[in-house]
Amino acid sequence: MTQATQANTSAQNENTPNELAAWLADEARVLARLNAGAGPGVARPDQLAGKTGLQTMQAMLDGELPYAEIAQTLDFVLLDVGPGRAVFQGTPLQRHFNPMGSVHGGWFATLLDSALGCAVHTLMPPGRGYTTAELGVNMVRAITPKVQRVRAIGSVIHAGRQLATAEARLVGPDGTLFAHATTTCLVFDLPPAR
Repeated sequence: MTQATQANTSAQNENTPNELAAWLADEARVLARLNAGAGPGVARPDQLAGKTGLQTMQAMLDGELPYAEIAQTLDFVLLDVGPGRAVFQGTPLQRHFNPMGSVHGGWFATLLDSALGCAVHTLMPPGRGYTTAELGVNMVRAITPKVQRVRAIGSVIHAGRQLATAEARLVGPDGTLFAHATTTCLVFDLPPAR
């Protein structure tokens, strides 16, 4: 290991407790808003009418609209959205483990798929929707019981009239990369609300 690599690793390890504390504080603030708001569920068409994807995602994050129930099931939460960007934070727990004692690849994929899809969603104008057509996930490091939180950070690469593409990274508080992913989404007109 070079001196520069050792210094970088040492600096990352020193910042990890502070970064983890910041991540936990972010999570607590968001969960308080979500739990005081609409809770898990599915928004009604009239609640979504006329909203852009970014407005919808922000309303979800603010607790005004329900958030996806799978977030409770798999212990992750939407933390932040912006144009072409979405950040989710996950808590890897023993119930997410495979028989070898590390987090199951499906948990990685679900967290990454959520960040990718929601990043695309933020760029949808009113009346437009999307669906995942392709998801590619590369797991580069196991998530073990020592990892307390991970973040999936998704960003749009291209958003066109019929296709959108995005990429995401799954990282720990110290910057460790656990996985990266890409998606291709089909973009289409939504049926009119009734």
